[in-house]
Formats: sequence, C-alpha cells, structure tokens
Amino acid sequence: MRLPPNIDYKARVDQLIESLKLEKAQNTHIGGNMVKGVSGGERKRTSIGVELITDPSLIFLDEPTTGLDSFTAQSVVEVLNALAQSGRTVVSTIHQPNTDAFAMFDQLMLLAQGRIIYMNDASKSVDYFSMIGYPCPDNTNPADHFMAMMSIESYDIDSEEGEELIRRKTAVDNDYKAKIEDMYSKYENGELKCDSDSVHPEARPIKSDDENTYTPGF
Repeated sequence: MRLPPNIDYKARVDQLIESLKLEKAQNTHIGGNMVKGVSGGERKRTSIGVELITDPSLIFLDEPTTGLDSFTAQSVVEVLNALAQSGRTVVSTIHQPNTDAFAMFDQLMLLAQGRIIYMNDASKSVDYFSMIGYPCPDNTNPADHFMAMMSIESYDIDSEEGEELIRRKTAVDNDYKAKIEDMYSKYENGELKCDSDSVHPEARPIKSDDENTYTPGF
C-alpha cells in the first residue's frame, strides 16, 4: 500500500530480500512469543526492509543492533554499510558496537550533556581524542572508550557514605560538567569541527524529483 500501482511489487521485494540477505528466511513466519519464527537479526533486517520498500534516499535508525549478539549485530551493520555504499544516507544511533562494526562507519557524532564533542570522520576520532588528552588504551574498542569517557557513571563514588557522599556527588557532577565543557570547547575551536562549509564531497542538494509524493487512497 506504500507504493504506487505502476511498481513491480515482486521485483522490488525480491531485490530487498537479496540486499538484506534474507533469502533463507523469505518463506518463514516472523513469529513472536508464542510462535517460533525468524531469528533476532532477521527480524531487525526485516524491519529495516519495511522502511526501504519505498526506496528512500535518507534512512534514520534508532539503535538497530540492540538486543543482538555481537556477530548478528555486526551483520546488521554490514547491511547498513552496503545500503550507504549504494548511494543512500544512513543515520543511526548505536551503543557500543564491536571494533569491526565501529570501523564500518564513515562519520561519527558524539553527544554528551546535549553538546556535540565530536563530529567528523570516524577514522580520525581516536587520534583526535588522544591529541586533546583522552587517549584510547591499547587493545581497547574505541566505542567502549568513548562511552566510558563521556559517562558520569565512570566516576567511582560507591565507597562514600552520608554527607560525604552528597559532597562527593556534587564534586563529581561539577568535574563531569567541566570535562564535557572542555571537550566541547576543544571541538568547537579545533580543526576537525564539522560545520555547514564542511560538506561531504558526494553530497548533493535534494531536488523536487527526489520527493515521493505518492499517498495510498482509502
């Protein structure tokens, strides 16, 4: 119902099944709590396919790997990477991808306290934070390092009690805000700041022809 009547529905679906690597699951029920169906990774890829059926040029995903094991999560990221390579823009929030999955992302934006502390090539992020005083330890997943670096939970105050705990929490809160402000300031004044003048070389303006104006009738 989301496609105009002049589209070859079967060809579109077959193409999506192939691009999302769902050939083995195409004749399997989705399933649920009471009925066994497709795997978690296949379910995620199917939900992505539902949005891709209209062939959008821009795709937003909210934590598409949540609840998946490391291998399955990486396979989902591989599919998203292939979609990006096909000419689409894929924007996704993601928490703690493994090292291989992290390496597949072209651009990285890190947010803390509502501030952008980094937005540029993902491949430049480790060297950048090392340069401003937050080096990533050897043999550590950069995504894990960034999450710990930006999290107030990384401060250990469990050993404190009573009024000392309150004072310590206040001090930690102030230290954390100062750290994030320091990262934000260094990014805003640094050479890697990504602004409206830093357009991706393959980016192009959206034209009226790119808009899908079809709406299904009653």
